[in-house]
Amino acid sequence: MVGAGSHIFTRRLVRDVLSFPRLRHATIVLHDIDEARLAHAHFGVERIIAAGKYSAQVIATTNLEHAITGADIVITTISGSFDQWRHDIEIPAKYGVDLNIGDTRGPGGIFRFLRLYPAMQKIVRTIERVAPTATLLNYTNPMAMLCGALSRTSTVPIVGLCHSVQGTAEMLARWLGAPMSEISYTCAGINHMSWYLSYTWNGINVTPILRQLVKNPVIYQEEIVRNELFMAFGYYTTESSGHHSEYNWWFRKRPELIAQYCTPGTGWNPGASYAALNWYQAHMNDWATEAERERTNPEPVDLHPSNEYAAAIINALTGGDVFKFNGNVPNRGYITNLPIGACVEVPIYVDSHGLHPLPIGDLPASVTMLTNLSSQIEEMAITGCLNGDPNLIYQAICHDPLTAARLSLGEIRAMVNEMFAQSQPYLPHFGAHQV
Repeated sequence: MVGAGSHIFTRRLVRDVLSFPRLRHATIVLHDIDEARLAHAHFGVERIIAAGKYSAQVIATTNLEHAITGADIVITTISGSFDQWRHDIEIPAKYGVDLNIGDTRGPGGIFRFLRLYPAMQKIVRTIERVAPTATLLNYTNPMAMLCGALSRTSTVPIVGLCHSVQGTAEMLARWLGAPMSEISYTCAGINHMSWYLSYTWNGINVTPILRQLVKNPVIYQEEIVRNELFMAFGYYTTESSGHHSEYNWWFRKRPELIAQYCTPGTGWNPGASYAALNWYQAHMNDWATEAERERTNPEPVDLHPSNEYAAAIINALTGGDVFKFNGNVPNRGYITNLPIGACVEVPIYVDSHGLHPLPIGDLPASVTMLTNLSSQIEEMAITGCLNGDPNLIYQAICHDPLTAARLSLGEIRAMVNEMFAQSQPYLPHFGAHQV
């Protein structure tokens, strides 16, 4: 597991893996460049193994090659430097582009991609050299651009994983009062912008019921932006309202719209300005407090599995039960009205022979325009990254809906040049060029 320093996510994935009997003898290798956080993650995983009386082994190392050598599965959860990431939010804000998260697309997401791609490419090149039969499960954002770029430049099997599909499906079931065991759905699109093309409860289409439910003030208030999109376009979308408020022209282009649509929601991320940045600044040292508490006054270890896909995928790839999930892979005609080769999020069956994405056909016209535009912007950014072409990066950001709703072409040029200057130490293949 590369980027294992997260004291929450690493434990969640390990708990999930060890919940499968066939994986309880596994060797789990944790890698991070931060030795202190890595040591805390190692301690937490050792506690899980002890509490479950598992025979698994855990190894922690800061050496990437040692971590990956001989691996069957590699999981990436890297995030990059906070001191650099903050500029992905603060520089656009200076020019009038107000972001909530800024990790998926738009100016923040694109520059995050440009900085993280060299690190991800190093990981993939290491896999090719020391674990050539491994499959890469990527949790790192921006999902579509990273997976798309890596798939263009490597033969390593790569699938991007996000919890927004199953998380939203569970939210809709809660609104309906339905147990998830009775819910079936087909969801497809691109990461953080997939659409529930069907959603049934015991075989009955409940989309008309959901259309009525979102008019309930309590439910409407929980996901204002997504509920507005659902009422306008007829299909419910994945990821939070805050994320989605960045991806279009309608919710963040004026302060009063942010106040109306992005501030009062009751869901986990309604869309407040700079929400991710503010949260991280407030909580960036929580792991150290937790590390001290866990060593001096530990609570019982929770062994219950989560709804993340990774462990069930690993179980299937290593000979366990076939598993169906939504993942991010290159479009080999699975969605026929999105660009061929672009990274799409589709249903996938996985077994011991690998990943088997399912064909979807066309997305509905009402959601295709925005999805296709976002996908083509991502493709332009990928090409710009791989070719070291700053003009393509500028042009991709020019087409970003929120940026275009706020800025002129000249203002976008100035913003992009400032973002390039700030990130230049991490982008050696771009040099010091301006657009």
